[in-house]
Amino acid sequence: MAGEHDRDEPLGNDDIGIDPFEPAADVDLRDPALYLNRELSELEFQQRVLHEAEDDRTPLLERMRFLSIFTRNMDEFVMKRVGGLKQQIEAGVTDRTPDGRTPQKQWEAIHDTMEPMFAAQTACYREVVRPALADAGIEIVDYVALDDPERDALRAYFEDSVLPTLTPLSFDPAHPFPFISNRSLSLAIMTRQSPGDELTFTRVKIPPNRPRLIEIDDSGRFVRIEAIIRENLDLLLPNVEIVDTALFRLTRNAEVRRNEEVAEDLIDMIEEVLEQRRFASVVRLEIEADAHPRALSTLKEQLDLDDREIYERAGPLDYRDFDMLLDLDRPDLKREPWTPQPHPQLTATDRTAIGEHTTEHQSVFERVGETDILLHHPYHDFTQTVQAFLDEAASDPDVLAVKAAIYRTTSDSQVIQSLIDAAENGKQVAVMVELKARFDEQNNLEWVRTLEEHGIHVAYGTIGLKTHTKTALVVREEDDGVELYSHVGTGNYHSGTAKGYSDLGLLTADKDIGQDLVKVFNFFTGPSLDEQFRKLLIAPVTMRERFTRYIRREAEHAQAGRPARIVAKINGLEDPKIVEELYRASMAGVDVDLIVRDICRLRPGIDDISENVDVYSVVGRFLEHSRIFYFENGARARAGGEPRYFIGSADWMTRNLDYRVEAITPVEDPTIRRQLKFVLELTLSDNRQVWEMQSDGSYEQRRPEPGEPERSTQETLMAQTLAAAECDEPVPGLTGPYPVTGDLLVTGTERSKTASDGSSTAAAETEATRTEGGGTEAAGTVPEADGGAIGPLEQYSEHWYEPNSKTYAYAVRTPDGDRAYRKTAEGAASVLRRHYGDE
Repeated sequence: MAGEHDRDEPLGNDDIGIDPFEPAADVDLRDPALYLNRELSELEFQQRVLHEAEDDRTPLLERMRFLSIFTRNMDEFVMKRVGGLKQQIEAGVTDRTPDGRTPQKQWEAIHDTMEPMFAAQTACYREVVRPALADAGIEIVDYVALDDPERDALRAYFEDSVLPTLTPLSFDPAHPFPFISNRSLSLAIMTRQSPGDELTFTRVKIPPNRPRLIEIDDSGRFVRIEAIIRENLDLLLPNVEIVDTALFRLTRNAEVRRNEEVAEDLIDMIEEVLEQRRFASVVRLEIEADAHPRALSTLKEQLDLDDREIYERAGPLDYRDFDMLLDLDRPDLKREPWTPQPHPQLTATDRTAIGEHTTEHQSVFERVGETDILLHHPYHDFTQTVQAFLDEAASDPDVLAVKAAIYRTTSDSQVIQSLIDAAENGKQVAVMVELKARFDEQNNLEWVRTLEEHGIHVAYGTIGLKTHTKTALVVREEDDGVELYSHVGTGNYHSGTAKGYSDLGLLTADKDIGQDLVKVFNFFTGPSLDEQFRKLLIAPVTMRERFTRYIRREAEHAQAGRPARIVAKINGLEDPKIVEELYRASMAGVDVDLIVRDICRLRPGIDDISENVDVYSVVGRFLEHSRIFYFENGARARAGGEPRYFIGSADWMTRNLDYRVEAITPVEDPTIRRQLKFVLELTLSDNRQVWEMQSDGSYEQRRPEPGEPERSTQETLMAQTLAAAECDEPVPGLTGPYPVTGDLLVTGTERSKTASDGSSTAAAETEATRTEGGGTEAAGTVPEADGGAIGPLEQYSEHWYEPNSKTYAYAVRTPDGDRAYRKTAEGAASVLRRHYGDE
């Protein structure tokens, strides 16, 4: 029989169902010292992105790509986060964050942190990447290094192809200060008519519709277009003395908001936001070092900038266009290209008489009707999986209705075209397009109009909420009645990002999940959101309570002496209430592993509070974007124990849990659970792309020990996907042995059995032996100095040993014949005291 808290009865908003673990009276889990700052944590992630450009193990042209990615990421951070803080400061907001900082203090700390980061980016390019490219035959040369014939050729190019696109905008008594667009690269030019005259400031925008790097005679030598413009200004500004020039670039605030409650029309409101964003206040100025003081003072005064908001940098200022070098035919300087593969379960492969493979696509609905299918992008091809699901729905005569929620999609979206095709083929089509998806508002506005022109029911926003679910529903008439086919994913319906973001999706014919999605889509077009769901965790109505309950249940298992474990792979952990619950779980003895891509407020490794918590981050060629949640739920200790696996669109951030419509689905199929288990265990064993957080919020990159093979999560998953495609009877998406010693998680089919007298069965012993990779169970060596851990480790030496594990340093044999694994000596000592303290 399932345990007391195994069933998921409907919960009200205040009914968690399990009491929280209470720490000692002298522990304040809301102490600001226990929380990291959200903004500084995100900057730590950007440091890790920049490190990929600095790391000599990264192929050279890929290093240039990461310099470009770093610029894009920092631009967005400044527009969104720094812009928002500046608004709060100007509004007089003094509220403190969980880490105790006011908006002013955060703003100051951010600028202090960003300054050395930009200096590091410049040094990486000028001192490492650019010279290494030159050694490899790809030169980005200074204009002064060219010979006369090359200069003449570039001057002719400038006069014919660049000069006509330029518009000089002067600032003087006859001309107002020019409007300067967000993130545009510009040239500030100081001129005068004759010696002794007053200086005139002129701005020239570097044309974004011209190539940034101009190649010289197919030689592999490039000149930046801004250098060509600067050196030929006499053609643009004749008959004046050019006193000085300086490149500059500004960033505007993207946090332009309007009151949705009083907006008469959401589309009009979004259009107004887009217009206001163009003219929003400037929150950062990047300018070449040693710019003329008059140019600098003019920009500072006219743009109303604080000294902290001005970054004087050695060029170049903008690296976004430099990734065009990846188009060069230099495979020796790039990673092996990756082509997403067909999904083994959505294709039928047969062998011909001579052993060749022939592949034939089968009905998606037929395959999903037989079994749930896990999609993993970019390892599995988006076009042949998600797109095929929607294409078939559009053309299948038995399909009655198609519904989808669009947060972001491409400007030439085939997903949208499939929905249009479905409507033209007589299906009922309903689409939720989130107009408030930041930086995609214009693109989504255009799709709303296109969909409505084809008679499709379109919802484009919910007052007070963003719709962030990645869900689609197909309603199909079949012989035995109407069937519901669902897709619940972690990523957008975006074929472009599906090639570069690591995301998961579940295709299922589960009726409960389908009925839950019916309720969600009815909310998009109807008046209210139901608060009762059969299986899905839906924000903002049930998700927070469910996750809180699952965390507390693990703490309850740990308090009862049962193995307890939580693993969460997410993009961000910001919500203070979830952080507090995780602290409580750790103090109760739960092993917690958090694979958090960027923002993380929680501090791991704090004695007596988070000593059982580890935080990791993966940075690689693909952006980690999938969300996976694992709760052990007593699965190792009880015959009725069943682990819980979930995937979906939400992170553990307040905005996801309380202010967005999100969907998380349980994963119940044993094969798919094994796939998720593989991904989590592989990530935890990674020694190439994984970073480990320290308790001060800094990160250290894990590297192979001498003689240890390199284990890269993303490289292994690519290899596994290729192997699965070639295997006659593959475990879908998974082949070969596990890349780690021992299994850290259970899937439900692998849990140990417990005899009625409480002792482990032979099956459990076999599992335990395999878990230790064949290691012996001799007592381990007591650490020389580990505070209060030494006594229990010495006193109960017969009850613990050192497992053969990359993750755990200690294994404690519990009285019921099971094992409790701990990463620290203090953690092991705590288990020993709990179980054997009365001996």
